[in-house]
Amino acid sequence: MGLTSKTVLALAILAAALLFIGTIVFWPRLARPNWRAFGGRAVLLLATQVAVFAAVALAVNQSFGFYASWDDLLGKETDQGVVVDHSKGTHRDFRVLSTQSVSVPGGDMPRVGGQIQKIEVVGKKSGITSPAYVYLPPEYFQPRYAKRTFPVVVVLTGYPGTAKALVDKLNFPDAAHGLAREGRARPMILVMLRPTVAPPRDTECVDVPGGPQTETFFARDLPAALAGHYRVGAEPGGWGIIGDSTGGYCALKIAIHHPRAYAAAVGLSPYYKAPVDATTGDLFKGDRKLKRQADLEWYIKHMPPPDVSLLVTTSRHGESNYGATMRFVDLVKAKAPTRISTIVLESGGHNFNTWRREIPASLEWLSRRLTDR
Repeated sequence: MGLTSKTVLALAILAAALLFIGTIVFWPRLARPNWRAFGGRAVLLLATQVAVFAAVALAVNQSFGFYASWDDLLGKETDQGVVVDHSKGTHRDFRVLSTQSVSVPGGDMPRVGGQIQKIEVVGKKSGITSPAYVYLPPEYFQPRYAKRTFPVVVVLTGYPGTAKALVDKLNFPDAAHGLAREGRARPMILVMLRPTVAPPRDTECVDVPGGPQTETFFARDLPAALAGHYRVGAEPGGWGIIGDSTGGYCALKIAIHHPRAYAAAVGLSPYYKAPVDATTGDLFKGDRKLKRQADLEWYIKHMPPPDVSLLVTTSRHGESNYGATMRFVDLVKAKAPTRISTIVLESGGHNFNTWRREIPASLEWLSRRLTDR
């Protein structure tokens, strides 16, 4: 029986109920002052707690789709995502806080493995300051590339998320380095940060009226800050953006709204409409236009289609966004010059293990759509 089976959940609830009742029934018999009775009480309490925890965890997983199967839960799902292109035609200020060499086979010097810098980005237009990690590929430090600019990929976490998890949990720098070494992707600069730039509030990358100007930060401040301190191109063809969950929604929205800033975007398990809940507060302050524009389906239907490439990912079993993703793909396919591609796994939940399976193909896809000089 599968992890998301209703039968498994029912059995877990039944087991928890029976153990709870059994504890009440047998407790008087185990009240004797000897080691056997003491051990019996300990086993009953432990078993009841484990059963209750398992039932709650299974119920939460069914509601939110974190894991799609037992193999997914145990990290045994290893099949990689494959990109399917649905489009017609061809594609055409901050402070450095610390640096470290990337730990990769073959050495730890920047010219061999690259370098990760922890920086602080100060948004001049938005007034937002946010920490970030910048991965510089080894080619950035090699003499033959001294006059070259490099394509940039902005990488966003989900909510609440931490930028560090993009480095040591989702392994974006290692994936980018490996792809470049194998010749599957060009060397790229990665800028890794979370979309929660006004913590603890989840702003959904919206310019909140009278509040955090998050969209402005990512669309205008971040590219300007990076261009002033690294060898990156100023043209939109050299900039891409990728994120998971909330970060996936943000990546798609920012690229769709600002095709002159970003040429391509990847949403890993994204959704397509900004939620309004206790974590977000009132994002729109009664501004109906702002609310409509935060709905990506509405935007694609009613606004001029942007000249941008999009990639969205989902799974047939385990992701709650499958239906919405297929609907979004069908909508975009009819809206040239916007281009759409997909990665659809057979099974995979809303979790790091699923996204690690999709990241290599996503970075390779981005590399093919970005330019350098």
